[in-house]
Amino acid sequence: MARLEYRQMDENQTFPLLYYYEDIDLTEIAARFACDYFVKAGVTYEKTSCASQPPLYTIYVQQAEQQDWLDSGPSIRSGKGLRLELRQFLDNTAYFPEIHVFEISNNRELLLLLQSDYLYWLGQEWQKTSAEIDEDRQVYVYYAIPANGGSQDG
Repeated sequence: MARLEYRQMDENQTFPLLYYYEDIDLTEIAARFACDYFVKAGVTYEKTSCASQPPLYTIYVQQAEQQDWLDSGPSIRSGKGLRLELRQFLDNTAYFPEIHVFEISNNRELLLLLQSDYLYWLGQEWQKTSAEIDEDRQVYVYYAIPANGGSQDG
């Protein structure tokens, strides 16, 4: 098993350690590497880069400029499964309508979805704008816009 660290992207302070995870599965690390944002303890961080020095893996982050992405709500994680929310990205707002919640059986399937540039739901093609792991709500989020000339305004 490996160790994953989240470190603040601050070279002057020798990249302070923010959070770490011991004995973490490599496919979960890969899923986290695929996320552009990380939410923990009410703070949204933006990924700046990732580094691998097995068995140590590091994600460098900085506080995101926008901190009001989604209100913290109850966890939607159930049992042993993972959840991935498909949310419509809208410019100039902090409201991102939930389109669907996918129930994922394992980290490999989750990783494939997070790395996809497009997701399809009920005949609609969605183009990814970013991905996030929200530890406060225990969910991954896939932000997307309707593809094929769809409107961003919903």
